[in-house]
Amino acid sequence: MALEKMRGRRISVGEKAVVVGAGRSGLAAARLLNREGARVHLLDSNADAFSSRQDLARELGQLGIVIELGPHSSAQFENAAFVVPSPGMPVARLAGLVDEERTEILAEMELAWRYLDNEPVLAITGTSGKTTTASLAAAMLHEQGYAVFLGGNIGTPLSEYVLSGRKADVLVLEISSFQLQTCTTFCPRVGILLNITPNHLDYHKDMEEYTEAKFRLFRCQDEGDLAVLGENLRDQADKHGLKARQVYINAADRFPKSSLIGSHNRINEEAAWQACRFFGVSEENAARAVARFAPLAHRLERVREHNGVLYVNDSKCTTVSSLKVALEAFDRPVRLLCGGKFKGGDLAGLADLLKSKVCEVALFGASREYFEKAWQGIVPMTWHPALEPAIKHLTAGAHAGDVILMAPATSSFDLYANYEERGKDFKRIVGKLL
Repeated sequence: MALEKMRGRRISVGEKAVVVGAGRSGLAAARLLNREGARVHLLDSNADAFSSRQDLARELGQLGIVIELGPHSSAQFENAAFVVPSPGMPVARLAGLVDEERTEILAEMELAWRYLDNEPVLAITGTSGKTTTASLAAAMLHEQGYAVFLGGNIGTPLSEYVLSGRKADVLVLEISSFQLQTCTTFCPRVGILLNITPNHLDYHKDMEEYTEAKFRLFRCQDEGDLAVLGENLRDQADKHGLKARQVYINAADRFPKSSLIGSHNRINEEAAWQACRFFGVSEENAARAVARFAPLAHRLERVREHNGVLYVNDSKCTTVSSLKVALEAFDRPVRLLCGGKFKGGDLAGLADLLKSKVCEVALFGASREYFEKAWQGIVPMTWHPALEPAIKHLTAGAHAGDVILMAPATSSFDLYANYEERGKDFKRIVGKLL
């Protein structure tokens, strides 16, 4: 059977399926494929992937799932009908390993989509704001009385929902460019694309590939579906020939009782509302949901006000573009914490914003050379080997009315396992200030 004719199909009993990566989504995909009668091989390049999960390894083995650890080889992929890569694995790494003329490479999200029972999907992507917008949309739908599943890239893989046997009225899914790149038939009734700024260029070949991946969200929609997009994406939408009805959004003060900081959150709220209108959510119920909505951890999270100084945790700020958004959210003087594993971006382009918003920068951990080269002479800067001395330095010079903002503009992998751990450490340190 030609591969093109196979796209969109489900696995057949006895066919071989290879899942690459033994993280949560990989395990969910392996279990789903196993339930459907496939011969499942679960690969992970980390030879110690199950060293602390021996009980799980035994359970998978009892199900008939073959676990293969260590470097990948083309022999592992021979005769596979499906290959499901980890969301964090660039598809380019499969080149030379997989016969793409005979094997379909598909995201875990795409795999699970094929086993839904026609539940309507509201899917959200974008460089930033995805998680907040998905959570807002789920809250609005819940306020209207719907049973809602919130998952995808936000935490619970869609395959877990399929395996659970539960039935939701609406599925709200956060989806990344990594996942979209290997989605072929995934088709949300409503798709939200919030924004596109440079990111993940260590994964994608270039901005063109990254943008193409984001717009795959809409490729299977038709005139009866809805596409919600940021206002500055009109030209790109025209280029991609969207078939769905389109709504373009700007920041709006529709929900005055919101506790979320910044104009970017006005956009997130508006995007969620425009999407939920499609499902019959009233503006009154949407407003109630927004009023009750608490800011998500590590996303412009108010941690503490101490001696008149507000401490804000934006550890999820891992890019230069998200740093810009964070700085624009405040009208009070900012004392800024930056540092970590730099992912690229135009730090020098923030010079004017720094001059107007920031009175001091404390760098911590790695990448000081990038920040110092871009910002020397623009704003006072110090460097510290770790986060705690950086916070204490800023606290010593802060005045009532200031904000001490951790918006690192980097990944956390110099000092922390992930941005959540970095954010938790910020809160621990701030919590014990006297």
